[in-house]
Amino acid sequence: MNDRPKVAPYLTVSPASAAIAYYANVFRATQKALMPSMDGLRIMHCELSINGGAVMLSDAFPEYGQARSPLPGEPVTMSVSLEFATRDEVDETFNRATSFGGKGEMGPTNSFWGTRFAVLRDPFGHRWMLNAPLAS
Repeated sequence: MNDRPKVAPYLTVSPASAAIAYYANVFRATQKALMPSMDGLRIMHCELSINGGAVMLSDAFPEYGQARSPLPGEPVTMSVSLEFATRDEVDETFNRATSFGGKGEMGPTNSFWGTRFAVLRDPFGHRWMLNAPLAS
């Protein structure tokens, strides 16, 4: 039986090794798979378990395709949304993320749609949305 996630974001991020450490510290990610590249400098593939889901990532390999890491300050076309059980987890995760170099785009707030909500940009240019029920 295949235990791979049905849907998982795949991030191009450089340096991938630093992103793996950041996600482990901020999102409490655990590493499920790691494949270094043949050049010994980059990560070809990594699968992380984050908050019950999966995020995959690698360094950029321009020699094999058109993927690249986000450029600083550019608008993003995709965000990763994380659902938490409690509003405190949103606040704590946002605070860890910004203390480790992430940039807050919207600090934790009680949204009109009924969640504790925050948005941040990690140091590698990827955007994360954090949600939890208000009644938690």
